[in-house]
Amino acid sequence: MVTHRNLRIGVDVGGTNTDGVIIDPTRSEENGRGIVAWHKSPTTADPSHGIADAITTMFKSAAVNPENVASVTIGTTHFVNAVVTQDSSRLSKVAVLRLSGSFSKHAPPCVDWPPPLRRIVLGHYALVKGGLEVDGSLISEIKETEIMEQCKVIKSKSIRTVVVNGIFSPIDTVERQEERAAEIVKREIPGVDVVLSKEVANLGFLERENAAILNASILAFARKTIKSFQEPIKTLGLKCPVFITQNDGTVLSGEAASRLPIRTFSSGPTNSMRGAAFLVGKKEKGEAMMVVDVGGTTTDVGLLLANGFPRQQAAYSELSGVRMNFSYPDVKSIGLGGGSLVKKVDGKVIVGPESVGYRLPEKALVFGGDVPTATDYIVAASETVDIGDASKVRGKLAQVDLDEFRQRTKMMLEQVIDTMKTSPEDIPVLLVGGGAVISPDELKGASRVIKPQWSGVANAIGAAMARVSAVIDTVKSTEKKTSKELLDEISEQVKRKTVQAGASEESTEIVEIESLPLAYIANKTRFIVRAAGDLDFSRSDEFVELSVEHHVEEEIEPQEKFHSGTETPQQGHAIEDDTPTEVDIASYKPTVKYRTWYISETDLEWITIGCYILGTGGGGSPYSAMLRMRGVLRSGGIVRVMNPYDLNDDDLIGSGGGVGSPTVGIEKLAGTEMTDAQEALYSMYKGGRATHMIALEIGGGNGLQGMILGASTNMNLPTVDGDWMGRAYPTKWQTTPVVFGEREIVFAPVAGSDGNGNTIYMPTASSDLKVEQVFRAALSQLGSSIGVADGPVTGAETKRWAVEHTISLSWRIGREVARTRKENRIDTVAEAIIDSVGGSRTGRVLFKGKIVGVERTLRMGHVYGEVIIEGTDTINTTGDSRSQFIGKIKIPFKNENIAAIRLPEGGQDIVGEEKNENVLAIVPDLISVIDAQNGENIGTPEYRYGLLVVVIGITASERWTSPKGIEIGGPKAFGMDHLEYKPLGQFVKPVSVIDEYDCKT
Repeated sequence: MVTHRNLRIGVDVGGTNTDGVIIDPTRSEENGRGIVAWHKSPTTADPSHGIADAITTMFKSAAVNPENVASVTIGTTHFVNAVVTQDSSRLSKVAVLRLSGSFSKHAPPCVDWPPPLRRIVLGHYALVKGGLEVDGSLISEIKETEIMEQCKVIKSKSIRTVVVNGIFSPIDTVERQEERAAEIVKREIPGVDVVLSKEVANLGFLERENAAILNASILAFARKTIKSFQEPIKTLGLKCPVFITQNDGTVLSGEAASRLPIRTFSSGPTNSMRGAAFLVGKKEKGEAMMVVDVGGTTTDVGLLLANGFPRQQAAYSELSGVRMNFSYPDVKSIGLGGGSLVKKVDGKVIVGPESVGYRLPEKALVFGGDVPTATDYIVAASETVDIGDASKVRGKLAQVDLDEFRQRTKMMLEQVIDTMKTSPEDIPVLLVGGGAVISPDELKGASRVIKPQWSGVANAIGAAMARVSAVIDTVKSTEKKTSKELLDEISEQVKRKTVQAGASEESTEIVEIESLPLAYIANKTRFIVRAAGDLDFSRSDEFVELSVEHHVEEEIEPQEKFHSGTETPQQGHAIEDDTPTEVDIASYKPTVKYRTWYISETDLEWITIGCYILGTGGGGSPYSAMLRMRGVLRSGGIVRVMNPYDLNDDDLIGSGGGVGSPTVGIEKLAGTEMTDAQEALYSMYKGGRATHMIALEIGGGNGLQGMILGASTNMNLPTVDGDWMGRAYPTKWQTTPVVFGEREIVFAPVAGSDGNGNTIYMPTASSDLKVEQVFRAALSQLGSSIGVADGPVTGAETKRWAVEHTISLSWRIGREVARTRKENRIDTVAEAIIDSVGGSRTGRVLFKGKIVGVERTLRMGHVYGEVIIEGTDTINTTGDSRSQFIGKIKIPFKNENIAAIRLPEGGQDIVGEEKNENVLAIVPDLISVIDAQNGENIGTPEYRYGLLVVVIGITASERWTSPKGIEIGGPKAFGMDHLEYKPLGQFVKPVSVIDEYDCKT
């Protein structure tokens, strides 16, 4: 008898229930969606029992021949639940070794984590020598004795999991510093687990480290759990591969998942959304829907777009307040499920985040247990819900508590749905998951609530239909081969890799391509290529499941008590736990006394958002600079800002900032280079020390540098509310002091430092252009990123030259973005930003759509390219396809965005007689691309296919609209001689925060 391996088994092991499904994909279009059998049973302390029970029961109910099974794919929320519920019994203590020297000293590990989670996970950290420059050369060699000393400390604290994170480690194929450091750690601490950051995530130092730490914290728990997943498959005699689903809806081998469990973190909601899309089929297509998956421990909410795919997160993802740099579906998780604990605190009913999880049938009141759960309360409150023995709770729980429980769960669901919406309009809600019984049939914000057939096992359906994928992330030389030739080669390699992983050759396709030229490095480009395909049934016998290494001494006993995550275990290094309380945006007033603005954390948050938007795609992310400045404020430091018109004519205003590649900025975090450059300058310059500081440019990370340098913990000087650009520009000579031309040379004397002991000083120069050329040439030898200190100018000159009140402008922009988020009006964030900069007179929403193409190349150290944006209705969650933004636009950029130009549509020539007719905006006006999902700016290095964006234009400061200003900062300065500058609108001077809020007391 010839058997056909055409059946796919999907099993979802949740915190409370284990769901199973058998699907015949060849019958998916028939009535029944190809579902042969399904089963739901409680998750047990040993997950293998639940898996075995689900598969055995389905085999019996549908008379399935095990020989016909092509694959078993298991999805689980076990690991992410451990993080979301801050379960200290399943999160191991982690030590972190940074191969960074003094770089990153201002942003220690877990600096941006929620304090309770940080206390549970971070046990020790140290900054030791090591790290690479962007070209692969050494910052410094690792020092074995240093690492050995740290191992003694780690061992003394009984920490058995270590993360090693080196600067630019993802491109380190020669020095292998992380690998070598790991070998030392394993030798010094036998049996220790070591996680290399480069194996977890890509470029982005803090975000990669965060992901590696979370991965490390659940490693021991993951090994035991995944081994328990595999055992019943072998016991049942199934001769097919066993896969674990990962974040993108594709599969991992069990061995890979046991090393990188973080890649499964979002697999539960991803499977749920893919399963939901499979269940609704074509009948609900054409309409975006919110998928609410209520499990036993958590509720996961994501947006299913009209095309049937989940909405992806932006450039950075976040889980339980931890920022990471690998993208997965935009899903919000809250600690609410059928097993959530219900208790009264200070007379109020509290639901979750703690959960009895898989022990619901043992602990819940309706099953004879002694722990009140959400399931108990919904059974008591509803006559139609039939779970367990209803007589144990009905009439025995106070009606007032039942009413408050319903109000509380309804509010929790409505809040998370509202948070995920980008528009206040109601949207259909697709309800799935075994815990969906606790959800009411009507929810505020939902146009209707849909519960499809088999919705209770949507996760298992999504797992069963998961695909196979592979990715290659590499840096190649473009000296002898073109980028296209290299991409073709890499694409073929990644397709072969995907087929080797189990995909059928005919279904395998490239699903993601990204090429990133490395600034200031000749002929080097980073390529990221991903392929995916359907499982090849005919080759099932070839895939032998790799065994999971498992150490008996690492057994984690089942959780016997429910942890709230409030423990405060001993930690290696203290980090400030001060967290700003949520402010009332409408009533908030900044602290301004006697014409001095004292910056708060709220001010800093808003200024940071505004700085990146004013960066017009360049300037680099201000995130790490924000963390540094926040650290200053939390340590008691004071940051002062003053109005430029309050300067005395003879004051001396210094400036400083970073020069270099944004790619370096996200990887090689600040050390001492900024202050080293200032000290070097004033040790040699005899014209007097600065009395005030000013930002070189307000756009991007440099927008905060003036305040950081002027902080009481550094130079202790007030910072001028203004800058030399009013935005970001790629070169130092594109600044307003050069535009005014009152000095033959402005930016000399000048000093630069790389923070690694190398300093440059130019006392004189023939021109500001020559200063730029010299420092750009030096950059390639100094790691493509240095701190620069400029000789001071007078107060009188500053009042004439500065683009005034740009810190105030950043603050106002950021406040409006924060307001739209809080009020869930992200769909109007662009209009709110325009209002904050002066209204329709000075700014305009230029376009809304989706990025459909990005090209980049490297010339003279700068990244040139263009991004193509297509008008789309997918950002309209109501399903209304009408849009005023149709066709496509392109935005050419040179580090920063240069212009927004409408493209011909459908082959029809729409170019008019005037050559500027299709130019929506052009430099020196500001053109910014905003993430439509959260209001954040998107920098040119972060442009990628599929991002939903809004393009805004803001009229440039009058400092730039003189003939000389247009010559230096207009289209001809970027080689676009065929275009002319026509102002987008009328410049409106930003209102000074100091003028508006000054208090004389």
